[in-house]
Amino acid sequence: MLMPKKVKFRKQQKGKRRGKAWRGSTISFGEYGLRVMECGYITDRQIEASRIAMTRFIKRGGKIWLRLFPDKPITKKPAEVRMGSGKGSLDHWVAVVRPGKILFEMEGVDPATAQEAMRLASNKLPLKTKFVMRPGAVRPEAAAK
Repeated sequence: MLMPKKVKFRKQQKGKRRGKAWRGSTISFGEYGLRVMECGYITDRQIEASRIAMTRFIKRGGKIWLRLFPDKPITKKPAEVRMGSGKGSLDHWVAVVRPGKILFEMEGVDPATAQEAMRLASNKLPLKTKFVMRPGAVRPEAAAK
């Protein structure tokens, strides 16, 4: 699973999940992308499951970029433990995403294949997403004709 090699502090506070993503909101590397439409957390397991689903569908044909990284630690207390006695131990890592952030990018495949691969990837994620293309790229409907 993805996780940082080293962090300054082991435990973080929750923070706010509101606003739009200004950085990372345009397609920078590939031709096609998957844009998230709402705020939320995406866990390291969900990112890995999405990546595997895309890679298997395109049969390792194109190139895929991951544009997010889980760098926020989430803590959890064990079951049936009384309240108090401090913060729980580290459970998993998440990436905080805001609307407009591009999660994955892809190139080297036709638009219909890219759209289906992104659909399979989005089924593994807990948030609403949208398939986007670099301006000037051929639309999947036009490529099918």
